[in-house]
Amino acid sequence: MTEHTLTVAGVAVDPRHWIGGERVASAGTFTDVSPIDGRALGEVARGTPAEAAAAVAAAKAAFPAWAATPRAERARILHAIADGVEKRLEELAIVETTDNGALLRSHRRGVMPRVAHNFRFFADWSLTLDHEDFETRGHTNHVSWDPAGPCVLITPWNAPLMLATWKIAPALAAGNTVVLKPAEWSPLTASLLADIAAEAGLPAGVLNVVQGYGSEIGDALTSHPDVRRISFTGSVPTARRIAASAAPHLTPLSLELGGKSPLLVFADADLDLAVDLAVEQYDNAGQVCLAATRILVEETVAEEFTRRFVAKAGALVQGDPREEATDIGPTIHPRQLEKIDGFVRRAVEAGARAVVGGHRRDERFYAPTLLTEVAQDSEIVQEEVFGPVLTLQTFADEDEAVRLADDTRFGLAATLVTGDRERADRVTGRLTAGTVWVNCFFVRDLKAPFGGSRHSGVGREGGTWSFDFYCDLKNTVTAPKGWNDHG
Repeated sequence: MTEHTLTVAGVAVDPRHWIGGERVASAGTFTDVSPIDGRALGEVARGTPAEAAAAVAAAKAAFPAWAATPRAERARILHAIADGVEKRLEELAIVETTDNGALLRSHRRGVMPRVAHNFRFFADWSLTLDHEDFETRGHTNHVSWDPAGPCVLITPWNAPLMLATWKIAPALAAGNTVVLKPAEWSPLTASLLADIAAEAGLPAGVLNVVQGYGSEIGDALTSHPDVRRISFTGSVPTARRIAASAAPHLTPLSLELGGKSPLLVFADADLDLAVDLAVEQYDNAGQVCLAATRILVEETVAEEFTRRFVAKAGALVQGDPREEATDIGPTIHPRQLEKIDGFVRRAVEAGARAVVGGHRRDERFYAPTLLTEVAQDSEIVQEEVFGPVLTLQTFADEDEAVRLADDTRFGLAATLVTGDRERADRVTGRLTAGTVWVNCFFVRDLKAPFGGSRHSGVGREGGTWSFDFYCDLKNTVTAPKGWNDHG
């Protein structure tokens, strides 16, 4: 414990930056507030361009040695980080719940185990990277994945540590160094991860964490000439600013952005399954980029679907995310709550009808909401709300279902519920989405490509696709002769 340490839910957290293997303070701070009760958790170092530059310099200095470290040794250290995550899983879970308001039971059972799995998976996958040599007119082609250099990773507040390590793990496994900029609304578990990585033996400067506001340090990170990769998860407007900042140096980008995903329910579907999947979209208070917020139901079963949905949604428990019985926790921040409320108010003024919810419960919670009688070109159908707000529309046939599903500027995911396998094959082939789930939702494998189409993103990560991004692929062509062999 030091004078800088915060105590969050009984866990000591250092709120300073982590740069070059040392804790670094800033002249200014910002207040981190828990969405559970609005209580200030403490003051966190508020980064400036100077700290951003120092972090990139530390990453650049550490890069040659880490890039030269054998893959197997890098993998060993990543497994040691995973061990540290598992050892401190309960601490990470309660700190993240306190910091961002997501369910403690989810952090314990799913999210933090996935954090450890991110490190283990990409550590092991890095050891399998191989492309069979091939010949061209007697010459041998050999493909290799070379570390790219310092990477800037900018992560969101809705699943802070899981989404950060989804980027950190492949970047480090590839031999790169990292500067992580966590979201200012949920920065604390990134600080704990820095401690865990150091204890696992990750060399100084390989992982750096700079906290603060994107408007103040974002450009210093994304425009830096020594940065070789930028990965960002967040909003489309911020992605545009990052892309413009990175453009002068042609720094490659991976962008996982917003979604307005459809859930298509056909008349031949198992309606109980369809309702379960639809209500599941309220997970994490609707603060999930992949959420299927546009429910599209075949008109012949729409009335029955709605009746069952209203009953099931009405049984959800909204409250303290630390309680086992809670299904939906608070919205992350008052500004986000106001944004959600604005979307719903404007939709109702335009003619939408709230058959579930449609209002704030208080200054922390927005009631799970289902809006009907919405126009396809309306704001509530076209724009991402990022809250517990769903819309319901009907369709007459398969063609109309696909037309409505694809009629937004996004293309992150889609969910399809049908009892007809041939229909599932037809419809999934016509949908524009990076991921399509059929009769299921949120089944994710790290071997699979993940990303969005259209305004939902640029690029794919997962499995070898992650290493394709975080590496410079090289093809070495060797002639069959010209050697001076001396036996």
